[in-house]
Amino acid sequence: MKGILFAILGGACITLQGIANTQISEDMGTWQAAAITQTTGFVIALIIMLLVRERNFGAIKKVNPLYITGGLMGAIIIFSEVTAIQKIGVTLTISTLLIAQLSLTYLIDINGWFGVMKRKITIPQLLGIAMMILGVIILK
Repeated sequence: MKGILFAILGGACITLQGIANTQISEDMGTWQAAAITQTTGFVIALIIMLLVRERNFGAIKKVNPLYITGGLMGAIIIFSEVTAIQKIGVTLTISTLLIAQLSLTYLIDINGWFGVMKRKITIPQLLGIAMMILGVIILK
């Protein structure tokens, strides 16, 4: 249950962040919005890390360099989401983002990419993704 609650919180924050970034983008520019968001996130994470006192920077040597590109992906995510919201609106953007996420996670799960355990996807799960795609088509 805790995982579901955190997923709901994360999903809500992604939506609110997209709207906030779009407003910042309209005033300053899209890349400026990405920079502000990434910087704010870094500062907050740093403060929390200092308060919690989890300082295990030595372990960074164990991290695959590919995964350290998360910040780069974050900047691309922000730019893409802001641009999409400006072009097609919040509802269609978030719906399409969710389908893209589910489709990629489907491929990752069935192929075991990035070191995740291979999982079989069931017909009902595929039907769920198909229904979401149909929903986006109807929304559009």
